[in-house]
Amino acid sequence: MGSRLGYFTVGTNDTEKALAFYDALLGSAGWEPYFESPRGGRIYRNGGEMFGVLKPYDEQTATVGNGTMCSFGFDTAEEASAFHAKALELGGANEGDFSDRGNGASFGYCRDLDGNKLCVYHFAAAG
Repeated sequence: MGSRLGYFTVGTNDTEKALAFYDALLGSAGWEPYFESPRGGRIYRNGGEMFGVLKPYDEQTATVGNGTMCSFGFDTAEEASAFHAKALELGGANEGDFSDRGNGASFGYCRDLDGNKLCVYHFAAAG
């Protein structure tokens, strides 16, 4: 039985600022707006993968999930590093520079404008 992750969402309290951040950040990596949420927010798509920035369904304040993190993988270390740099350029907070973590795995960490944690990664081909 095959399985894959369908989508990942983050909550926001300032939809306008969050969408400007993610339009620029995700757009820099080839993601496109897929549809607008009637509650406020947007779903983005890149092939079969989806990522959403939404106001919480329960209409309560959006908060950061402790231990929650979304990751974006790239084909090259240069693409991953550029994505991490773009997030910081857009006002995201650095949670760990993009760097080699051993065994050909490179990671970088940042937070978006609402404090949601994002991971950027690249795995070098096994030699």
